[in-house]
Amino acid sequence: MYRRIRELREDNDMTQVQVAEYLHCSQQVYSNYELGQRDIPTQILLALAKLHKTSTDYLLELTDNPTPYERKRQR
Repeated sequence: MYRRIRELREDNDMTQVQVAEYLHCSQQVYSNYELGQRDIPTQILLALAKLHKTSTDYLLELTDNPTPYERKRQR
């Protein structure tokens, strides 16, 4: 289910420990996210999208487009 977070981590030459430190969690917790053994909390999902400069839809495999959405400016 969460294969993309692993692929993005590996594509960016990051270790599980490095991503876990960024997320302020243990390597084991992060490993469980990658394996789909633990649901990813919304805040963690948002942080992963920001880290990898992509959208949460891409992480959740709702789209194959890795480009993040553009924010609309408020007037």
